[in-house]
Amino acid sequence: MQELFDCLDEIYNEIVEVRRYLHQHPELSFKEVKTAEYIANFHRKLGHTTKTKVGGNGVVAYLEGAHSGPTIALRADFDALPIFEQTDLPYKSQNDGVMHACGHDGHTAILLGLAKVLNKFKSELHGTVVFIHQHAEELPPGGAITMIEDGCLDGVDVIFGTHLQAQMPLGEIGYRTGALQAAPDQFNIRIQGRGGHGAYPHQTIDSIAVGSQLISNLQQIISRKVDPLDAAVLSVTSFVAENPYNVIADSAELIGTVRTFKEETRTFIEQEMDRVISGTCSTFGANYEFKYTRGYPTLINHKEETEFIRDIARKVPSVVAVKETEPVMGGEDYAYYLQHVKGTFFFTGAQNPNWKDSYPHHHPRFDIDERALLIAAKILGMATLEYMKNHAKELQV
Repeated sequence: MQELFDCLDEIYNEIVEVRRYLHQHPELSFKEVKTAEYIANFHRKLGHTTKTKVGGNGVVAYLEGAHSGPTIALRADFDALPIFEQTDLPYKSQNDGVMHACGHDGHTAILLGLAKVLNKFKSELHGTVVFIHQHAEELPPGGAITMIEDGCLDGVDVIFGTHLQAQMPLGEIGYRTGALQAAPDQFNIRIQGRGGHGAYPHQTIDSIAVGSQLISNLQQIISRKVDPLDAAVLSVTSFVAENPYNVIADSAELIGTVRTFKEETRTFIEQEMDRVISGTCSTFGANYEFKYTRGYPTLINHKEETEFIRDIARKVPSVVAVKETEPVMGGEDYAYYLQHVKGTFFFTGAQNPNWKDSYPHHHPRFDIDERALLIAAKILGMATLEYMKNHAKELQV
């Protein structure tokens, strides 16, 4: 594996350049046309069979080894977020209001750098590597499900992926068998009251008062209806009822998210929300509309492949700790891939130890320690070669 590591070390600066170029030119979910072209051209120059517009803006490239063996998929997402970047980086976003604030630029740079290096080992590869470059991870219904429907997993035996974690120390790797990330759902509630003069509240049905009470009542679902040992979150993230100072709002809009790990808990909360909303609005004499939109499923890692990545990570230079991580409430549509083929998804620490402040994902000052790109590439590269080696032997037997 030393040769693989040396080759990755040699192109580290190029991997960083790719990440910085992508960081300067972010595109929103379902609008990643130029990014997809950049990725496709990179693979074409390497001589890889390349498919574009897979399930939308997705790109899939194939590196076929000289020998028969398993087909291994590696996935990276490449969409950005509607955020105004507030960093002073020389490579900050050139697209106002759009920013790579979740590391997807880094994920893509990792995969492209690894594709270039693995291409050098083509004559030694026992199997095929499928590079899945996925669009629209940030915005449900996401890009994974349509890419799968369009055949990106056809013939794939196993899939590996990673996410750079800006608040996990550089050199630390987090893995977990079973549920790693929650199912993220969205809800929209419209409360219809009866507006009127602020001086005469008794002549109105105050939608703000209804909404305020409703928020409090909804929280009781988590604190008093869900088993405390069953992790769940219900957050109202937007409450809009704009009016002049002397007008009681006629209607109010509430938006929020529910996060769960168990499907039965997910269904229970949706049903309880409808019951609580109905009861609260009825008490005040208000009407309502309730829409509950299911997002990605819970991301559930497969045991054998997770333990395989764990053992690989322990052998990679610059990895200082490999830890079993706790589940997180953030969602990931990588979950769809794991519903179709075996595989795992792990976290790569990207927090610079010398930074005074480290900002979380989706923050306008988000950034990563770029040395994490090399660590992740080495883990995915070693995993690819080792998996081929182990399973090519099985095929021979």
